[in-house]
Amino acid sequence: MTAAAPLVSLGGVARRFGNGTLALAGLDLAIEAGEFLSILGPSGCGKSTLLRLLAGLLAPSEGRIDWPRGHPGRRGIGFVFQDPTLMPWADALANARLPLRLAGLPRAEQEARGRAALAAVGLAGFERAYPRELSGGMRMRVSLARALVTRPALLLMDEPFAALDEITRHRLNDELLALWQGSGMTVVFVTHSVFESVYLATRIVVMAARPGRVAAVLPVAAPMPRPPGFRTSAAYAALCREASAALERAMAA
Repeated sequence: MTAAAPLVSLGGVARRFGNGTLALAGLDLAIEAGEFLSILGPSGCGKSTLLRLLAGLLAPSEGRIDWPRGHPGRRGIGFVFQDPTLMPWADALANARLPLRLAGLPRAEQEARGRAALAAVGLAGFERAYPRELSGGMRMRVSLARALVTRPALLLMDEPFAALDEITRHRLNDELLALWQGSGMTVVFVTHSVFESVYLATRIVVMAARPGRVAAVLPVAAPMPRPPGFRTSAAYAALCREASAALERAMAA
């Protein structure tokens, strides 16, 4: 039986910027439909550049990005940045429905889907709250709702929880996994954290330092949804040690 084609594959991808910086070189990666893929690596290894290539915000200098299943289009890709990047003059609902407004959808559909997206991230009742009235975790939830409102096939997340306290980060990790499992979408999640990558992912890609390239690919053989106490289990600790060792080897390469 022939294996199903990946959602997207990158072959020999390189990206050089105008100042001469080679961010990525010889990067080969296949992303499977429906998986939760964590991209783990040191600062400056091209993780964010990889996300922007997948989003179509950048083009590769060399190599190919292939979509065997058909490109989902810009509205089929959601992007969550490290900073919520919300419009401070607009309330949560206006921020959440922004992609639909830009797409020209009817106002009633914008409102309904925006409210549903906010409810999905736990913000029902906060539709009229402004960013200044929300905590850091709540602002990130609005940013996530804005990405989900288009019902993307592929969700790209660039260290979205890095600036949050540990309690909020853990809670959002759990909520993100629940959203992913209930949606069927593919998630590519960039992080510096070994612990976060192991907790979230079905598979971890470890990247070497600049120029970025795939140094290791680690399957995460742990049940979904994560069982209670998983973060303090021996299995989780062993997986974290494995990922940490792979990251150390990548950084030394």
